[in-house]
Amino acid sequence: MSLAQRKKSGRYYTGKSEEVLKTKPFHKLQGKVNLIFTSPPFPLNNKKSYGNMIGKEYQDWFTSLAPLFAEMIADDGSIVIELGNSWESSRPVQSLLPLKCLLDFVSQENTGLRLIQEFVCYNPSRLPSPAAWVTVNRIRTVDSYTRLWWIAKSDFPKADNSRVLRPYSKHMKRLLSTGKYNGGKRPSEHNIGQKSFLKNCGGSISHNLFELENIDPDRDVRLPTNAFSLSNSNSNDFYSKTCKERGIIPHPARMPIGLAKFFIEFLTEPEDIVLDPFAGSNITGFSAALLNRKWFAIDAEEKYVEHSKIRFEDPVLKQVKL
Repeated sequence: MSLAQRKKSGRYYTGKSEEVLKTKPFHKLQGKVNLIFTSPPFPLNNKKSYGNMIGKEYQDWFTSLAPLFAEMIADDGSIVIELGNSWESSRPVQSLLPLKCLLDFVSQENTGLRLIQEFVCYNPSRLPSPAAWVTVNRIRTVDSYTRLWWIAKSDFPKADNSRVLRPYSKHMKRLLSTGKYNGGKRPSEHNIGQKSFLKNCGGSISHNLFELENIDPDRDVRLPTNAFSLSNSNSNDFYSKTCKERGIIPHPARMPIGLAKFFIEFLTEPEDIVLDPFAGSNITGFSAALLNRKWFAIDAEEKYVEHSKIRFEDPVLKQVKL
């Protein structure tokens, strides 16, 4: 393990997370981390050139992270994990491996973990996959979403959905302006009061579906603007442009910054601690710094430290007290 990047707002360590989390610097953080937000290597059933774990080996490794993560988070802290789909080797059949990993992780004995909520990120800009069954044989549809799982040690982890409100729809804005709508009993048997919808809360409660592009072209995408103010898939953002200028290949599996910002705002407060054990280019740390949170990052690949350093050159951080 080595400390590869030090900023006022956080630290980036290199090494295997399951080993780094057992070292002295992280021993001091046990029970103090407010949010673990991460996207670990996805479960695969095919061996890749970079030596990924597959099948049961991956499942055992992923499950072994549960007690490590559980002892790191505060009693009211949260774990949010992006876990992608996988397919059976050489077969047009979706694998149960990601679901088995999730179930084993959450049900680990003596961790006290429980599943709080599932989130889905819909992104039609994702490349068609699995290619063999979508673009070559054309017998399956495109996997256009990824799941994020919110896990905690308490039924009531720290959370406040008023910090991540969506902009009101045009219809709601008209309703607030006119002060008129049809109240009364609905077919669902809900009884809507005559003034129930007239309070302006500054926006509507977010959904657990993140629609990065329109599902319905006649309806505006309404994501929390405070979280999704930065581009989610823009190849011309500061990080991407700087990588290109320096001849650096960008991280191949970058999570939309808006997702990290959403969960950091939703589940933490300023000065809280955010940890990403599989940091890559350090989108989590960068987002935490933007929001005045403290961050810790870990990755086994030393080359990604340079990517993190590029992110912290972004001029937008000059507006933030770090």
